[in-house]
Amino acid sequence: MADVNAKQSGTFRIGGETEVNRLGFGAMRVTGQGVWGEPADRRKALDVLKRVPELGVNFIDTADSYGPDVSERLLGEALHPYPAGVIVATKGGLTRTGPGQWIPVGRPEYLIQQAHKSLRNLKLDRIPLWQLHRIDPKVPRDEQFGAMKELQDQGLVQHLGLSNVSVEDIEAASKLVQVTTVQNRYNLADRASEDVLDHCERNGIGFIPWYPLAAGDLAKPGALLDRMAGQYRATPGQLALAWVLKRSPVMLPIPGTSSIQHLEENVAAAAIELSDADFAALDSEGMKASKAA
Repeated sequence: MADVNAKQSGTFRIGGETEVNRLGFGAMRVTGQGVWGEPADRRKALDVLKRVPELGVNFIDTADSYGPDVSERLLGEALHPYPAGVIVATKGGLTRTGPGQWIPVGRPEYLIQQAHKSLRNLKLDRIPLWQLHRIDPKVPRDEQFGAMKELQDQGLVQHLGLSNVSVEDIEAASKLVQVTTVQNRYNLADRASEDVLDHCERNGIGFIPWYPLAAGDLAKPGALLDRMAGQYRATPGQLALAWVLKRSPVMLPIPGTSSIQHLEENVAAAAIELSDADFAALDSEGMKASKAA
């Protein structure tokens, strides 16, 4: 699949300065079941990660909680020294007590400790983009934003971002730091963060939708997405991803997988050019599905 390349998705400048191809890769699925422990096939996971930059994907998202530490360590093993232009973003602020369990911990000393650990795991001197994985409701959020500023002031991270936040959270954080990216759940059939996306677009903030391939009932056999996918000679997942990319120029989707074949399939979506009419039809149906959910 030599003609498959994430460059076809266009580019975005994080913080107005760090350019990446808009279609990225999420490295959560290279861990074990429940995003816990080592992958079932370690060699296969490493092969997937090595294939990522070969397909023109130069924006890779991970988190210290994936494994925990497993995803970051595998990335460091597979890609260090990182190819020119490859940007690795990571997140901190969630701790793990077992498979499928995620607990916010936003104490400043913990966030700073985790960022140091991420640097070691990823074999980096500076993290290109560090994101607060979730605001801990038990800790004043300004203290969490203050820890982010400290990391940046110390030169340990370049850019800062937020995850799982509201517009009001972004505005509060922006009083202390430059918020360059926001990572919320968003896809064709889940539009709860529509206002956050609009805010990001107005302010030049990169929007990283997690779970971008989901389409709910729209992907069922005979449904609109399924029918339209046939017309484009694509899979419903590819078409859902193409819709996400067309939705906004600040969109940075990071579909993840543990399969090279699925990785190549996802990247191929960058070449799909949805017509305005088809985009609008999917948008309308997706919004109805989101409201009904």
